[in-house]
Amino acid sequence: MNSLNWLAVSQRLQAIAQTGLAYAESEYDRERYQEINTIGQQILAQLSNVSIEHVIQLLPEEIGYQTPKVDIRAVIFRGTDELLMVQETIDNNKWTIPGGWADVGYTPFEVAEKEAWEETGLKVKATRLLAVFDKKMHPHPYQPWYVYKFFILCEVTGGELLTQTNETSGIGWVNQKDLPNLELSTDRATYSQLEKMFELANNPAATALCD
Repeated sequence: MNSLNWLAVSQRLQAIAQTGLAYAESEYDRERYQEINTIGQQILAQLSNVSIEHVIQLLPEEIGYQTPKVDIRAVIFRGTDELLMVQETIDNNKWTIPGGWADVGYTPFEVAEKEAWEETGLKVKATRLLAVFDKKMHPHPYQPWYVYKFFILCEVTGGELLTQTNETSGIGWVNQKDLPNLELSTDRATYSQLEKMFELANNPAATALCD
């Protein structure tokens, strides 16, 4: 079994364990589900070549039925061939499009607008859902969580483009032909996904993509 399959096994075991711990009525069942959770963490630790203690620190403490995490990305164009991109400080200044985890109390469009403002200084209006991708279906690096990624088209309405923010070390408009020359933060968005955004944004009649 390859590493991607083992990652899926680890995620599934931990999801089963979390759900079981939430609904188990007997202490015996709780012990068994906790053991399943530990096995899932051990697999992830082996895949990542880190200690199980480190894995436990990374994983969020959640209860109840486990569901995928949601990553929201703001897709902002200037004209038809330039995309607004930022350098993520937390990922060694690699390039991506603005975005982050969805926040409770905000709609997906509101999250896209908020993330764009926080990471670029521009006020934007979210106008169209371009794609919902399942992270396992794309060439992203390993991550403990199961993730859905929303790509949302936004239009600039105001603000001023900053040179850096608390989260970004650089911000700029990138021509489509220059994308292959950038070192991308592939945990956030891959080259193939960004290329697909150009295709969708230039075709208003296209339906949103969904894995």
